Amino acid sequence: MDSTRPRSASRFARVLPLAQLGDRAILCAKIGQVGVLLIRDGDKVFACERACPHEQADLSLGRLSEGRLQCPRHLASFDLVSGEISAGWPSRPLRRYPTAISDGWICVDAAALEEKAR
Repeated sequence: MDSTRPRSASRFARVLPLAQLGDRAILCAKIGQVGVLLIRDGDKVFACERACPHEQADLSLGRLSEGRLQCPRHLASFDLVSGEISAGWPSRPLRRYPTAISDGWICVDAAALEEKAR
């Protein structure tokens, strides 16, 4: 995991102590008015939107497998790095938010969240 400080620390909001994520793969969080998922995949932590962009299913009920988050409703999956949906599904990519680990905290780019809220 990246233990460096975020490039622009003021952009990043502390969300959760990394230790609190523990060995859970998916955890729900709320930053301001935006619901996000924190996802641990091996030694990396990702943040993304909670609702599936295809049918608005709650992705916290999905499964994580080989770097992909599978929707619990329609079984398509999203690449955690690119956000792209699996082939054959008419959907925009999954919104992902830049993350960093700083002083033992999972931090998410607040500016990216503000763009989503607009």
